[in-house]
Amino acid sequence: MLYPFMTLEDETEIVHSEAILKDGEEQVKVVIEKPVEGGFHSAVCWLPKYKWEEINGFHDAEIEGFQAFLESVSHVIIELARNGGFERAAGF
Repeated sequence: MLYPFMTLEDETEIVHSEAILKDGEEQVKVVIEKPVEGGFHSAVCWLPKYKWEEINGFHDAEIEGFQAFLESVSHVIIELARNGGFERAAGF
């Protein structure tokens, strides 16, 4: 299941998974999608290692911007992932 995290002004959506055990470590899948004419640009980033994959349509500079953004909020996303997203997280 993916939980909504944020919608940016340009309608880019950022969602995240629950905390999952992958390769023996707790990880969170973050999916970024931006609507464009004819479809979406998209990318996946695995926290906490910031491993990017499935990058479709985004330029390197855009991924660098998303990287900086995720570095500033990853602690929040990881905590939300552990608690079932915003709707189930206490104290948000």
